[in-house]
Amino acid sequence: MTILNGKQIAAEIRSELKAQIATLLNQGKRAPKLGIVIVGHNPASETYVANKIKACAEVGIEAVKIAYEDTISEQELLAEVHKLNSDTSMDGFIVQLPLPKHIDEQTITSAIDYQKDVDGLTPENVGRAAKGLPCIVSATPRGIRELLSRYDITTDGKHIVVIGRSNIVGKPMATLLMQKHERGNATVTLCHSHTAHLKQICLSADIIIVAVGHPGLLTADMVSEGATIIDVGITRVEDPSTERGYRLAGDVDYEQVAPKCAYITPVPGGVGPMTIVSLLQNTLQAYSLNSTL
Repeated sequence: MTILNGKQIAAEIRSELKAQIATLLNQGKRAPKLGIVIVGHNPASETYVANKIKACAEVGIEAVKIAYEDTISEQELLAEVHKLNSDTSMDGFIVQLPLPKHIDEQTITSAIDYQKDVDGLTPENVGRAAKGLPCIVSATPRGIRELLSRYDITTDGKHIVVIGRSNIVGKPMATLLMQKHERGNATVTLCHSHTAHLKQICLSADIIIVAVGHPGLLTADMVSEGATIIDVGITRVEDPSTERGYRLAGDVDYEQVAPKCAYITPVPGGVGPMTIVSLLQNTLQAYSLNSTL
């Protein structure tokens, strides 16, 4: 059993990005610039944003945090999105999710210029990905694909089960894996909360990607010997035995499942670091596009 060390691979990619950006600066070009819009004071969101800013600084990307109170109206936030769309010095930007309940997330993400959409969530990027056209790929699916590639885990001809149909992970992940591409060409089954016979479907899978936010959902009796397991879920679970009073749990019953696997991601330290480094890759991609406009 091999643990897919996302933390290590992400560090390697950050080193590569740092070298690429240093080359740009040595050529007299400016650094890539990323805007990060955050609304309110959600503790998890603030932690994610801080980690993204730190990662940007490490590779040489200029990160700008744009913070608003949760009293901001949807129209005011849309105005900020339009402002960033027209700012030629801003290569890409994200609006950190979730947003307050009075703001429609789909309305906001749909308003982002798809060429600056480094989260890969706009209808244009999603549609272009589905058709196999050049686009910015959603960060978590891109990170998972990169992780598989770096460990030489082929998807060609494999049966891959994706559990979860979110617009951020499940749907774009399935789309990527079925593309006519050396890192695609898989037969994909997309499962969700209404899927019947989930256990039987999973037992036929070469690779299982779980992204539902349900701790311990995937158990050992659902996994065949030698399967590859990618655990995207990360949930705080109360645990009085720990100093913080909680522990982070994935969607996979790791202790029971891991011995059956050829490869498996840990939680934390698996997919999470790959998501952040993919955001950096997407920013450099948006910068390259912006510099040609």
